[in-house]
Amino acid sequence: MATTRAARLWQRLVRRRPAALQLDRTDLEVVASSFDDTESCSAALARATGLSAQAPAVLRHHLRIPAPHVESVCAIAAQEGYARAPAGAASGDALEPVVLQRVQQLDALHCAQERARMAGLAQRHDGHAEGWDALQPKRTPM
Repeated sequence: MATTRAARLWQRLVRRRPAALQLDRTDLEVVASSFDDTESCSAALARATGLSAQAPAVLRHHLRIPAPHVESVCAIAAQEGYARAPAGAASGDALEPVVLQRVQQLDALHCAQERARMAGLAQRHDGHAEGWDALQPKRTPM
């Protein structure tokens, strides 16, 4: 009887766990962003449209890094679970656009911590952080 009860409990726990959010999903849309150094993450999240605070999000940081330092920056960020994403075209200056992304729960505190971490990483490699955005799957109307 204990085995059956344990099996039922396990099945309930497994069923309740939501599917992991994948970085390469095609239905992701930007739900929050900030490219203003003076704007707090809490303000950016407060004005966000379509953000589901309970669901995980793909947090992307947009950096500009000198080409010789790009691999080093990506390797350091990978230690924290970040992966490099395709970036926009280069602007012709000495800095290369780099987008680093990972899946995480999005709240003002953790967003601000990661924003500061990425700004520091970019500055230590003679670059700068342009901003961040968060993506979640498109909501289907009910």
